[in-house]
Amino acid sequence: MYRVRNILNGMTAAVTLVAAALGLVGALMFGATRAHAQQTVICTQTHIVQRGETLYRIARQYSMTTTVLQAMNGIPNANRIYVGQSLCVAQQVSGGTTYVVQAGDTLGRIARRFGVDMNVLARINGISNPNRIYTGQTLIIPDVTIQG
Repeated sequence: MYRVRNILNGMTAAVTLVAAALGLVGALMFGATRAHAQQTVICTQTHIVQRGETLYRIARQYSMTTTVLQAMNGIPNANRIYVGQSLCVAQQVSGGTTYVVQAGDTLGRIARRFGVDMNVLARINGISNPNRIYTGQTLIIPDVTIQG
């Protein structure tokens, strides 16, 4: 029990995202498939990788798991970070919309449909390969005014 409590306490940056995801899962179970739920994830704190640091060490420093840190930054391989790399270590959910990927959708088409930059869309959703999205995936569409 102590270990479970310790793990949960250490995932403060992910709690908001998990809550949002659970809400979306509930919406999907009841048939919602298109844009809904006003929310966007914004990076509120970054960490610049220093020589000798590992993703595991950085994640522990900010009380999160390596998996959460990887997802927040779209890092496919936890062993591949580099000195000087900027990592998002805290996020905030605000304004925006969610969209559930439909058959035949591409990230580029979704970005154009909502008038957002494809690279921003990929970054906010932790997508390291823009050609790899899947039907049923929930994407956070940022408010156009906060892109950057």
